[in-house]
Amino acid sequence: MSHTALIGTGVMGETLLAGLLRAGWTPSSIVGADRRESRRHELEGRYGVRCVESPADAVDGADTVLLVVKPQDVADLLPAIAPRLSDRALVVSLCAGVTTGQLEGGLPEGTPVVRVMPNTPAQVSEGMAAISPGVHASEVDLEKAVHIMEAVGQAVVVPEKYQDAVTAVSGSGPAYLFFVVEAMIDAGVMLGLPRDVSTILVNQTMYGSAKLLVESDKHPNLLREMVTSPAGTTAAALRHLEERSVKAAFMAAMEAARDRSAQLGGS
Repeated sequence: MSHTALIGTGVMGETLLAGLLRAGWTPSSIVGADRRESRRHELEGRYGVRCVESPADAVDGADTVLLVVKPQDVADLLPAIAPRLSDRALVVSLCAGVTTGQLEGGLPEGTPVVRVMPNTPAQVSEGMAAISPGVHASEVDLEKAVHIMEAVGQAVVVPEKYQDAVTAVSGSGPAYLFFVVEAMIDAGVMLGLPRDVSTILVNQTMYGSAKLLVESDKHPNLLREMVTSPAGTTAAALRHLEERSVKAAFMAAMEAARDRSAQLGGS
């Protein structure tokens, strides 16, 4: 019986495992791999899946292999699993910066590979994943990868040349928003609010604003104008942000993230 092999059960690996089970995958259809015995027992007890120590054992007989390991571990992992990989088994990589070409170079000729850039909101089933097919991936393979990532949020298919930009936008994006939230909470405290009150105000404002943005289908510029009365408090605050070139700083920061992603991936 074929199964899905999950290689790497850290935070993102467990997030994906939990999402797949919520989406209807059965525990018997997933085999995890982790070197730590305590971690294997933990996941087996929590989810009812079988976990093994050897990645090669996990991929034996699998029709889909999910790689959720650190990028620096890929070079050693590929030769370990390649001899045990089934013909036409789909390899889906969530390893940041690792290209489909690098994966294909370490796997048997003709292996279908799909590259994915996820993000951390997948932990609450609100992730955003960008998916790029390798040379040998078919439409069916691509659809399977999309289906897998939709278990923890949304997914879009993009040419691989966009993956560095995707990393800068959605991959690193949660950190930018958390940075803004942190600054707003600290500002609330500076203005005299108790920290717990400031935290509730900012967190719910961020959550509600994101929901309004998604569900209203209005351009963010229009939503901003709806809050900004002429000569009002919001206008005064936004003037300070514009004077300090905050938008330009964000754009420069995301360019830096894009460039660093390209360096790490060797592209």
